[in-house]
Amino acid sequence: MSSTYSFFLFCFLLGVLSMLSSLVQATAIESLISPGDVIEGHKKYQNECIKCHDRFDRKKQKSKCLDCHKEVRDDLNKRIGYHGRKKAIHIQECSTCHTEHKGRKYDVVKLNKLTFDHQYTDFKLKGEHKKISCESCHKPKKKYREAPRDCYSCHKKDTPHKAKTMGKIAKRCDKCHSENNWREFHYKHKKSKFPHTGKHKKTECSACHIADRYIKTPKTCISCHKGDDSHRGRNGTQCQKCHTTKNWKTRGFNHDKHTDFPLRGQHKNQDCKSCHKKDPYKFKLKMACITCHKHDDSHKGRFGKKCQTCHNEKSWYKNRFDHNKKTKFKLRGKHATTTCTSCHKKNIYKVKLKKNCYSCHKTDDVHKGQQGKKCDKCHNEKGWRSKLRFDHDITKFPLVGLHSIVPCEECHLDNNYQDTSLKCNSCHKQDDVHKGTLGTNCQRCHNPNGWSIWRFEHNKESKFKLDGAHKKVHCHSCHVTAVSKVKSKPRNCLNCHRADDNHNGQFGPRCDRCHSTKDFKDVRMRR
Repeated sequence: MSSTYSFFLFCFLLGVLSMLSSLVQATAIESLISPGDVIEGHKKYQNECIKCHDRFDRKKQKSKCLDCHKEVRDDLNKRIGYHGRKKAIHIQECSTCHTEHKGRKYDVVKLNKLTFDHQYTDFKLKGEHKKISCESCHKPKKKYREAPRDCYSCHKKDTPHKAKTMGKIAKRCDKCHSENNWREFHYKHKKSKFPHTGKHKKTECSACHIADRYIKTPKTCISCHKGDDSHRGRNGTQCQKCHTTKNWKTRGFNHDKHTDFPLRGQHKNQDCKSCHKKDPYKFKLKMACITCHKHDDSHKGRFGKKCQTCHNEKSWYKNRFDHNKKTKFKLRGKHATTTCTSCHKKNIYKVKLKKNCYSCHKTDDVHKGQQGKKCDKCHNEKGWRSKLRFDHDITKFPLVGLHSIVPCEECHLDNNYQDTSLKCNSCHKQDDVHKGTLGTNCQRCHNPNGWSIWRFEHNKESKFKLDGAHKKVHCHSCHVTAVSKVKSKPRNCLNCHRADDNHNGQFGPRCDRCHSTKDFKDVRMRR
């Protein structure tokens, strides 16, 4: 080692020894000028003034205190506890309240229990806590800040609840109870997994929490209300689907929104079990009307199973089926007021009904089929006798003259129209002034315009020409015997003039051989 290095090392060691000597001397001096002994808790720092004091800066004394009292420092930083909540403490020195060097037994805290404001602590005194002594919570030889702030620590012996049945909440007395009284509950059930609404708000806790059991309490309605289930399980176990917590009669189930079967008309007033006779969650109910209304079907299945085709939910009697639009047979007149079963006597989906009148009205046919099956040729839907529109002119007996205004019943004495005779005499026998002497073919002389208007031309329409005196002779003079038909063969003169024969038949019946029709005296022999 060189002499130069040795010299510098010697000087360094000499300087260190000199500084240590100064510190020892300073400490000795500080001990000599100390104002007094520190408290028992600071005893070990009695001769280490630098632990609490800075030799050159008095303002650093507070930070020195907080370096040791870290819990107080945390309170100040977090604004909690007595030191952290009281604003004045933040700006003043620790020594303002806690003076030192007053002796070992000096009370540096100086806590006045009568004036101490507990509201600045982390545990505000409320209710019954205001009345109890400090020692009830703050135990001897324990710091005040070490007193427990949870209820369970103090009231463990007072709680009737057990952790086995209540779980973690067993130690959280404040969740249910207040400081005023153990029986004063304020548990906010709405923050739990089972919010209280309706009747549940007034229900006693023990009604649901049997045997003081709070953990694993069932949340389903049926677990508590199985005995109240008037459906006896038919509607499943999800009571909340239909009911609310207000009361059993208030239903929260919206059938229109929650199902594919909206309730309308009379369905709104029906009791659920009218349709749901079994558990609706196990047995899916069919939505067809006939499922529920099979026994109400007065048609006995004749009109099929689609009740909604004709009926609606308001009433069975309000038929909405539009026969005019939905079928090819429009209902008019009497048909519009006729009941469906009058025509549809069998299943309308299996037996197609004929649209002709006769298929339904065969038994109503007073003509017994003589007029055919086309009733609509004469009749209409208003009534059998209403405005008959039969065209008699298309028959073998057209109605002309006075016949056109004669009621049907004058000729058709019954409904067998085809049996009605076409002969005039069948109707006008009583009107025959000829008493049948001119036969029954009235139309040969008369026309329908009137009896007095007749048109028979004897010379053209018969083989017996009227000439001479015959022109003035009345018909009845020759036609004296009733006959069904006048013979076309002319008779001999003697048939009419036998009483006029002066010859007494000696010259035979051929009077015209000698006489003319002018007069019997007009004689001219003819061969």
